[in-house]
Amino acid sequence: MDNRRLLYAISISLAILVIFQVLGSYFLPKPPPKPIAQHVSATLTTNAPSSVAAPGAPVEATAVAAAPRLIIDAPAIKGSMSLLGARLDDLVLTNYHQTVSKKSPLVRLLSRPSGSKSYYVQFGWDAAPGSTLAVPGPQTLWTNSGGALSPNHPVTLSWNNGAGVTYELLMAVDTEYMLTVQQRVVNASKTPIAVFPWSRVRRDYLPAVEGSFTLHKGPIGAFNGTLHEMDYDGVKSGAKHPQAGQAPGTAFQDTNLGGWAGITGKYWLTALIPSQGTEMTGAYRYLDRPGHPKQGAYQVDYMTARAIDAAPGATASTTLHVFAGAKVLSILNGYEAKYHIPLFERAIDFGWFFFLTKPIFMALDYLASVFGNFGVAIIVFTVLLKLALFPLVRTSYRSMGRMRAVAPKVAALRERLKDDTVQQQKEIMALYKAEGVNPAAGCLPMLPQIPIFFSLYKVIFISIGMRHAPFILWIHDLSAEDPTNIFNLFGLIPIHPSTLSPFLHLGVLPIIMGLTMWGQQRLNPPPPDPTQAKMMQFMPVIFTFMLGRFAAGLVLYYCVNNTLTIVQQWFIMRGVTPRPRRHADAKI
Repeated sequence: MDNRRLLYAISISLAILVIFQVLGSYFLPKPPPKPIAQHVSATLTTNAPSSVAAPGAPVEATAVAAAPRLIIDAPAIKGSMSLLGARLDDLVLTNYHQTVSKKSPLVRLLSRPSGSKSYYVQFGWDAAPGSTLAVPGPQTLWTNSGGALSPNHPVTLSWNNGAGVTYELLMAVDTEYMLTVQQRVVNASKTPIAVFPWSRVRRDYLPAVEGSFTLHKGPIGAFNGTLHEMDYDGVKSGAKHPQAGQAPGTAFQDTNLGGWAGITGKYWLTALIPSQGTEMTGAYRYLDRPGHPKQGAYQVDYMTARAIDAAPGATASTTLHVFAGAKVLSILNGYEAKYHIPLFERAIDFGWFFFLTKPIFMALDYLASVFGNFGVAIIVFTVLLKLALFPLVRTSYRSMGRMRAVAPKVAALRERLKDDTVQQQKEIMALYKAEGVNPAAGCLPMLPQIPIFFSLYKVIFISIGMRHAPFILWIHDLSAEDPTNIFNLFGLIPIHPSTLSPFLHLGVLPIIMGLTMWGQQRLNPPPPDPTQAKMMQFMPVIFTFMLGRFAAGLVLYYCVNNTLTIVQQWFIMRGVTPRPRRHADAKI
C-alpha cells in the first residue's frame, strides 16, 4: 500500500467527516428543548443533606463499615449492599480478574467509601413540594426480610416512617448482571400521599481513565431515542454553567419515557433502566464535595417526572433495573430485547462507523469462539478481509506497478525540464497518457477501505473478548502491549527502560510489524522528490515506535495485514509492464 496515498486518503476522509459535522450543526434542524420536571430534588442536586457527613469523610466511612449489609451472591456478580441509606456499594465481577493472572483480585465495579473514593448505586424517595411526609434518607437503616440476595432468593428491604407509611425495596438478581428493584410505598395512614421515587449512580472521584481519545468514558444514556454521551470534563464544565431552568450542578437533563442512563468505561457499565412506559427525568451532574476542592462527584440519576399517589390503604410502586457488569454484546442484546431497552447495545462504543464496526465486532467474536483463540480470530479475519477487498486493491496495485515502471522516465523529465515547471507537468502528463498510467487510480480504490480499517481498529481496541486473551508464546494478553523489550535485551537485563520514557519500550511484535512495513514500502514507487523520499524511509521506524505501546492484538493485525499486502502486491505487480509509447504516425 502506498503510504503517501493512504495518508492523503485518510486526510480527505477526516476532512469530509469534520465538514459534515460542522455543516450539520448549523443547517440541520435542532430538536426543541425538552420539558424538565418541575420538582427539583434537594437530595440529588446537592452533595449531601446538611445532616449527613460528606461522602468519603471518615465519619461516613466508619458508619457505612459498621452498618449491616445485604449479601449479594449471584454467578456473575458478588458483593453486598449497605442497609444504611440503601446503597449498593460493594460489587465484584466473578468472571474477570484485575490482571492476566487468575490469582489476581476480581475486577471491582462498585466500591464503599475509602479515603476519597466511592462508587455506588442508591435508591430513595422525595416528598412532594410543601409536604411534611417523612421519607427515607442517607441515614435511614433498612430492614432485610432475610437471607442473601441470589437468583433464586429475592429479598425485600423495608422502613416505616412511624406515621403509617412503609417504604419497600423489592430486589431480585439474575444469573448475569441485571438487578430488578421495585420501589414500593404502602400507605396505612389516613391521608393520601404523593412521592417521587428516584435512583442514582454516583462516582465520588475521577477514575484513572484507560484508553484513548477514540473511546468514550463517563456518563452515557438514551433519551427519547437518541444516544447522549458526555465525558467527565464535559459534565464538570457543563455543570459549572448550567442551562436556564436546570438545577445547580446539572450538566444535562431530559424527560422521556423510559430510556436508560449510567456511567461507562472501556469494558464496564453501571446503568439505571427505568420502566420503559414511565415518564422519567434523567440527568448528568457534577457536584462539589466539601473537603475535596479539586475532586467532585459525577452522578447520573433518574426521578419520576410526576409524583406517584397512594390513597389511604393503597400501595403505589415503580420498577427499574440496574445493570452492573461487563459490556458483552450478546448480553446487552439479550437485555435490550427482553426489557425493550432502546439503544442499549450502544453502551459499547462502536464509534461513527457503527454500521461497519458492529458486524466486524460480531465476526471477530464468532471466529474467536470457533478457533478458541482471539489472536487466531484476528489472523483469519484479516485474511478474509484481504480476499474481500482484493478487487479494489488489484486496480490500485496495477496502477502503482505502472507508476514504478515509468518512474525513471519521470525522473529524467524532471531533471531535463527542472527550470520550466509548466512544460515539465505537460510532458509528464503526456508520458502518463502514452504509457496508460492514471496517477489517481492508485488512490481512489483505497478510499472505501479507510472506514473498514478504522472500524477494525476500533473493534480490536474495545473488544472485551481480547482483554486478557492469550495468543502464543510470550503474548499472554492481546489487550496489553507486547511485554518484551529490546532495550533491556528482552528481559536479560533486570531493568524497565519504559519507566524513564514510554518510547523506550519496543517488543518483538512491533519490530516484526516495522519490518513488514519496510518490506511493503520497498514495493511502492519511490516519491519523485528526494526530500520526500528520505522522509518516507523513516516511516517504518516511526510507526514501529508508535505501535510499541499499543495493544498486542492491534500490532498483530498490522503484522498480518502488511504481510498479506506484500504478497498481494508482489504477485499483482510482477506481471505489470508499461504500455509501449505510440508513435505519432501509428494507426489507431
